[in-house]
Amino acid sequence: MPAKKSVPTILSTLRTRQATSPALIWYGPDSERIELSGKVLDNWVAKTSNLLVDELDAEPGIRLWLDLPVHWKTLVWVLAAWQTGCTVILGEAPADASAAPDVSVTASQEVLESAEGTVVAVAPGALALSWPGALPAGAVDFAAEVRSYADTYTGGDEAEESYTALHSSLGAGLTLTYGQLAETADGGAAQTLLIPATADLPAVLAAALRTWAAGGTVVLAAAEVATERLVSAEKITAQLEA
Repeated sequence: MPAKKSVPTILSTLRTRQATSPALIWYGPDSERIELSGKVLDNWVAKTSNLLVDELDAEPGIRLWLDLPVHWKTLVWVLAAWQTGCTVILGEAPADASAAPDVSVTASQEVLESAEGTVVAVAPGALALSWPGALPAGAVDFAAEVRSYADTYTGGDEAEESYTALHSSLGAGLTLTYGQLAETADGGAAQTLLIPATADLPAVLAAALRTWAAGGTVVLAAAEVATERLVSAEKITAQLEA
């Protein structure tokens, strides 16, 4: 039986076997196109992982609420959270105080001003150097801070297979342990996969993991730019249905 593809294993594949080839391509609104090689994607994940550990005290088992749309930076955040052993929470913020997140990551000014505890503001613009709005006291500005962290992640404790990797209240709901997450990454193909940004985030994450584990490329595109011209230009070989 082949070894299961944990997130650290997938990241190792990105920075070695896919170091110079495209791993993630983002087409956003307003003609925004971002291409990340495997090594550059791993660098972004490493920087974010180091920020999580050094500034936000991340360790296996902490709860990280991700209030972000489907976006290339969202994929970076999820990979970093899983590399450091966090439980990623998607959907509405837990109402139960006993299940409150340890860290909230958001692109919403409203959430930024109302969330309790440790909050991180993520500006969606690719070239954004800081959060464009007013930053509440104590909030962390991802765009302003992340570039100062190291391009490599030396690693801490990995989450045990029984730890919860994902808890989503989106759609029908979904909960995965780290063991189940590694199983989700199996069975992919070395394809160039087009993923519309209108797809459900859990499905986006699963498809991206399977594609990267097999050495493929993820093309993530806003609905208005996921055209036949893009399909031809990027040599798309498969598409995820929204």
